[in-house]
Amino acid sequence: MKLSTRNQLAGTVTAVVTGEAMAVVKVQLDGGSEITSSITKQAADDLGLTDGSKVIALIKSTDVALATE
Repeated sequence: MKLSTRNQLAGTVTAVVTGEAMAVVKVQLDGGSEITSSITKQAADDLGLTDGSKVIALIKSTDVALATE
């Protein structure tokens, strides 16, 4: 698969918590960091995401939010 998105981070799903419409997916990146993604429940189901699934997180710079403690 070829993508134009430059920010591609490989990792493994460590948790999928589904609600009525959304799913929160935690991913342990190959470098050791953890990220969290909120996607639709339908998308999580369509992708077959479960603990241990290998994934690639695609990050658009226009969709990144930062916070400090």
